[in-house]
Amino acid sequence: MPEETTSIDYVMEAASGAHFSGLRLDALLPSSATASASPDSTLASDSHPNRPFVIGVSGGTASGKTTVCDMIIQQLHDHRVVLVNQDSFYRGLRPEELERVHEYNFDHPDAFDTEQLLECMGKLISGQGVHVPIYDFKKHQRSSDSFRQVNASDVIILEGILVFHDQHVRDLMNMKIFVDTDADVRLARRIRRDTVERGRDINSVLEQYAKFVKPAFDDFVLPSKKYADVIIPRGGDNHVAIDLIVQHIRTKLGQHDLCKIYPNVYVIQSTFQIRGMHTLIRDRDISKHDFVFYSDRLIRLVVEHGLGHLPFTEKQVVTPTGSVYTGVDFCKKLCGVSIVRSGESMENALRACCKGIKIGKILIHRDGDNGKQVNELFGIRHGCTRSLLMLVFNGKPFASEQLIYEKLPKDISERHVLLLDPVLATGNSANQAIELLIQKGVPENHIIFLNLISAPEGIHCVCKRFPSLKIVTSEIDVELNEEYRVIPGLGEFGDRYFGTDD
Repeated sequence: MPEETTSIDYVMEAASGAHFSGLRLDALLPSSATASASPDSTLASDSHPNRPFVIGVSGGTASGKTTVCDMIIQQLHDHRVVLVNQDSFYRGLRPEELERVHEYNFDHPDAFDTEQLLECMGKLISGQGVHVPIYDFKKHQRSSDSFRQVNASDVIILEGILVFHDQHVRDLMNMKIFVDTDADVRLARRIRRDTVERGRDINSVLEQYAKFVKPAFDDFVLPSKKYADVIIPRGGDNHVAIDLIVQHIRTKLGQHDLCKIYPNVYVIQSTFQIRGMHTLIRDRDISKHDFVFYSDRLIRLVVEHGLGHLPFTEKQVVTPTGSVYTGVDFCKKLCGVSIVRSGESMENALRACCKGIKIGKILIHRDGDNGKQVNELFGIRHGCTRSLLMLVFNGKPFASEQLIYEKLPKDISERHVLLLDPVLATGNSANQAIELLIQKGVPENHIIFLNLISAPEGIHCVCKRFPSLKIVTSEIDVELNEEYRVIPGLGEFGDRYFGTDD
C-alpha cells in the first residue's frame, strides 16, 4: 500500500461516521503467497461454490470488537453466522514461561498459534466443522478435555487484535473492519475486564498495559489499520456504521460467488417472474413464439439494468404543477454493438429503450463451429464449401475465432458501448469483440457487456483480460460441458430465436 495512505487514514479518523476505503473484494482471488502457506489456505479461490463470507474484525485491546461482532450477528439472525476469536489460539505457556508469566507478552504475534488458526479457518471455509480450542486465561493453558464445536456457516467472523497482521490470514477475508476507540476508554475497559473476568489485580493490569499492551498496539495493531476496508469510530456505539456493514453483507450474501470475485459482474436481482421466464425459455419443448416472447422480456430487463450503469448528470425540470423536480439526464453518447447472429436478438429491446440509438455489428467465426455460424447467417444450411465461403468474403480465408466482418459507428471511440450477445460461453468471441472495440478507441471502462446467461468459464475469461468493463447478465449457469456448451443452458439461442433449428 502506498505511503500516502497514512495521511488519508488520519483524515478518515477525524470523521465521526463509518469510513469505506474501498472494499477489497480481490481477497477472493487465488494468491500465490497463500498457496505456499498450507493446502487449506488456498480457499480464497472460487473453487468452493458455496464459500462463506469471511469478516475480519481488528482493533486495540478492549476497543469494542466483540460488541461489534455481537451486533452484526444479531442483525444477521436469518443467516448462519459463527464467531471465531483469535484469543482461542493463544499458545499454551511452557513451565519456564509460567514461572515468569508477568514478563510474557500476550500482545505479540508470536503469542498466537497462527498455523492452527489458518487450519481451522480453512476447514470452516471449505464447509467442514472444527474444534476450536478453549484457552484458560487464569492457567495460561488450553483446556485439554474441552473445546468449542464450530460448524460451517454462511458468515464467519474472525475477531482479534492481530488478525490483520499475517497476510495469509488477511487473504481469507472478504471484508476487514477496524474498530477505532479512544485509548483512555480502551484502558478503562481492559482494567474492568481483566480484574472481573480474568482474576487479575489492578496493578498487574496497569503494569502489563504499560510494558506490553501499548507498545504492541503501536508496533503491530495500529499499523495494520491500513489494511481495513471499513474503520468504525466508537465501536459498538456507532449504530449507523454497523447498519451499513450489515446491509453490505446482506447484499454480498445474495450475490453469486463470481460477483464477489469480480466486482464488475452484475446479475439482475432474481424474482419468481425472472425464474419463471428462465424456466420457460430453457424448456426444449416450448414453442418458437413463446421462446421469442419470453426471451424478449428477459432481454428488456437486462438492457434496462445495463443502462442503469451508464453515467448521468443532474437535471432540473418544471412539472405541470409548476414545481421543480431534480432528476438526472441520460447519457447522450451511446451505441449498441451486437455480435452476429445471436446478438441481433437483443437489438429491438435496446431500440425500445433508447430512441434512435446507433447499433453496430461484429461477426466472428467461432472456434469449433466449422463454419456453421457463417453458413446460417447467409442462409446456406448444408453443403457449403470453404471455397464458397471465401467467395462470400471476397476471397479472404477465415480461421478459428477470426473476425469476419465489422460495421461500427465512426465516432464509436467517443461513445459508451453496450455489447450484445445473449450467451457468454467460453468468452473467446467476446474477448475478440472487446479487443476490436478497444482498438477502435473505446475505453475499456466504457463497455458494458449484456447477456442473458453466462458460464463461469466465460466470466473468468473476460474479466481476467478486461477487468474494467462491466458484465450484466440475468443468470450465471453451472459450467461448460466437453462440447463447450453452457450447462444447463438453453441450447443454440440464435437457432431457437430465429427459427433455424428445424
